[in-house]
Amino acid sequence: MNIETIRDYCLSKPDAEETLPFGPDVIVFKVNNKSFLLLPLDTEELRFNVKCDPDLAIELREQYSCVLPGWHMNKKHWNTIVVDGTVSSKLIREWIDHSYDLVKSKKK
Repeated sequence: MNIETIRDYCLSKPDAEETLPFGPDVIVFKVNNKSFLLLPLDTEELRFNVKCDPDLAIELREQYSCVLPGWHMNKKHWNTIVVDGTVSSKLIREWIDHSYDLVKSKKK
């Protein structure tokens, strides 16, 4: 999985949009005008932030070394995923789906 794969997957979601509110180095994917994935472009290692149910967030951090508390985010609700090859692309897509679904379900 690479930046383009993640970008394409996020943009394939209904009503998803790509924004650059923090400048050219971080792509923010939104639905209903709310962020569901932040993708920095200026890191050596591919990583991104996704929203997560708080209980699941803790569980994933304990189970997977590539899942960290959300960098520069509310650590209760956000995880940083380091794309280091330790988990499958399918699982990464599931985490993106979870984030998208959480944000999509919120009222505008």
